[in-house]
Amino acid sequence: MEKGFLMSQAKMEDIISLCKRRGFIYQGSDVYGGLSGTWDYGPLGVQLKRNIMNLWWRMFVDERDDIYGVDAAILMNQKVWKASGHVDTFVDPLCEDVVNHRRYRTDHILKDNGVDADGLTMEQMDELIAEKGIKSPDGNPLSKSRTFNMMFKTFVGPSGGDSIEIGKDVEGAIVPKGKTIYALQYNPTSISYLRPETAQGIFTNFKNVVDSFYPNLPFGIAQQGKAFRNEIAPRDFVFRSREFEQMEIEYFVSPENWQEAFDELLKATHEFLEALGLNPDNIHELDVPAEDRAHYSKKTIDIEYDFPIGKEELMGIAYRTNFDLNNIQDASGKSMEYTIKGTNKKFVPHVIEPSFGVERALMAVLSSAYREDEQNGSKRVYLALPEHLAPVKFAVSPLLKNKPELVEKAREIYADLSKKNPGRVMWDDNGNIGKRYRRQDEIGTPHCVVVDFQTLEDDTVTVRERDTTEQRRVKVEEL
Repeated sequence: MEKGFLMSQAKMEDIISLCKRRGFIYQGSDVYGGLSGTWDYGPLGVQLKRNIMNLWWRMFVDERDDIYGVDAAILMNQKVWKASGHVDTFVDPLCEDVVNHRRYRTDHILKDNGVDADGLTMEQMDELIAEKGIKSPDGNPLSKSRTFNMMFKTFVGPSGGDSIEIGKDVEGAIVPKGKTIYALQYNPTSISYLRPETAQGIFTNFKNVVDSFYPNLPFGIAQQGKAFRNEIAPRDFVFRSREFEQMEIEYFVSPENWQEAFDELLKATHEFLEALGLNPDNIHELDVPAEDRAHYSKKTIDIEYDFPIGKEELMGIAYRTNFDLNNIQDASGKSMEYTIKGTNKKFVPHVIEPSFGVERALMAVLSSAYREDEQNGSKRVYLALPEHLAPVKFAVSPLLKNKPELVEKAREIYADLSKKNPGRVMWDDNGNIGKRYRRQDEIGTPHCVVVDFQTLEDDTVTVRERDTTEQRRVKVEEL
């Protein structure tokens, strides 16, 4: 078991190295020493992420007539997060190394010591740490846990910018000798938060969409966009970070028909995962038991995937009842009832929520596609990405870059392919042809098109396939 874990970790390191080397993903603010839990996407990473998100949008929005898209603001009225419960309950358990004061998520500390913390209360986790004598990663005792709200707080308007001097006479202030400390003075009504999820932007627009389009029930509203969580301990590459993107649907149904909608969306989810090229053997459904579900959920299925870091949650689908719309109705005083067309029947719709993390999908795609084999006696690394996801679909090369007639013909083919495949064609004349193939293999390019002297005679090119390394002659017009 231990050997398998080490092999998986090594593979994760290989994927991270490839991502940086080939321009998929860089550490955020890298030139300044980085910022923990943030990642920047390079030219290939942007395209791969965009391809995944476009595929999701096409399958769940464009190809359906019952799901509508929205793009809500990241900053929202603070009442949104009070009504949803995020202000009071969006917390993680935090413990602290009592010597160096480094802070850790309590459940992560337990997991790293071989203890499953799922479903445990904060007090139960503290008891286990004490019973087992678990120390911090630096070998020091750990404090009792406390809650930590993961939302990033900010201020809207100028009222958050004034500071006041705090003297020794202020209760609770500890001022070192000869020092002055300051506190931020603000109007509480100016507080806002960077949204920790995209779902609330959908719920707050439910009434707007109904008033504008009055769709038949059931119907859904979909959104893709940034979300922010002040993770205590971001880790595992892009799997758990402080800034990420979500793809979420809130599908509104009558309460008696929720199971039918749930099953249909679960089936559509598996079809999407298959379109990502993920091996079904590595995908697992976890029917979350009642004690581990959110209090508003009547049914939740987590889709877990065999990542190199182990079996972890890839996405989830939950039956949220009418919890969210009822909260909005109570907090805003505005009706969230839906009237069935042609009747007087009114009710607050129930909701099925499929929720996807873009980065987790991308990490699953990369780990699924990563391959190593041997070609001509040396190791070859390649990404066996599905063609519709690969950042580069065609790489075009002249066999020799110092032969003007080959370069000119190759440029013609490159320009033509680029018109038909915008953003998906790369020009590559750097190094010998073997090095070009290896470089394109590493970034997952399915087809390398090489213009040689025979091309000038019969208008055929050599097309070399990534996965098999086979080469064949193809007429230019058939590309």
